[in-house]
Amino acid sequence: MTGVGPGLAVLGVSVAWIAVLQSAGLVIGRRIGRWNVVDVIWGLGFVGIGLIAGVLGGGDPVRRGTVAVIVVVWGLRLSWHMHVKTRGQGEDPRYSEFLGPDPGLATVARRVFATQGVSQIWVGLPVIVSAVSGPTSGGWWIVFAMGVLASAAGFAIEALGDAQLRAYRLDPQRGPVMDRGLWAWTRHPNYFGDACLWWGVWAIAASGGPALFTVFSPIAMTYFLVHATGARRLERMMARRPAYVEYQRRTSFFVPWPPRRTRRRDT
Repeated sequence: MTGVGPGLAVLGVSVAWIAVLQSAGLVIGRRIGRWNVVDVIWGLGFVGIGLIAGVLGGGDPVRRGTVAVIVVVWGLRLSWHMHVKTRGQGEDPRYSEFLGPDPGLATVARRVFATQGVSQIWVGLPVIVSAVSGPTSGGWWIVFAMGVLASAAGFAIEALGDAQLRAYRLDPQRGPVMDRGLWAWTRHPNYFGDACLWWGVWAIAASGGPALFTVFSPIAMTYFLVHATGARRLERMMARRPAYVEYQRRTSFFVPWPPRRTRRRDT
């Protein structure tokens, strides 16, 4: 079944799922004494949205299933990666900087968990709308195929970038900055791959028609990855290292590009 009614039902269940997940994250974060648990539940939120849309949505089954598989696999991998990365570690310096010293629980709930919950619904709108839209037809199959390719490429780039960074951190002979593999072509391959995946998801969803108008969702995700909580914020901390400043001079900021020696302008 397609239309506004089923769409509102999928949206309502998704909002309920995100509310429960973020509330649980707040409780866990308070118990363990660090708020970067929110990074672990970021992917899980989309896993739930993907499953809810895939099961409850009555739209085109091929597109609905494709989007659900991509989002669920991506979300599970990311959440497990963040769990392994943060397990046994202290608070992420980005949250310490963002929240300031000794923030109150209400402040953390509003600025971290509620904000992330709203962002998950916003970014997940193409998944929700696509799940209750009619079939893909005609030339829109080209858009669908391009979306699948972009999502697959983005997933591979993000996963490979994370694996290369993990190997670098475990290498006792590592240099002062990670500039191997994908990291020689872009300073943030994981964020770039993430953005590609979500633009791909939007393209797949848009091949059904109505989700075309949810383009603000991948735009928002790209903004988060580059400016709000991602690359720019991380760069401000990393730029304190002289080796990283030199790395910035020779390596593209976001879009992969062959490394250079003298070019200073970001791509």
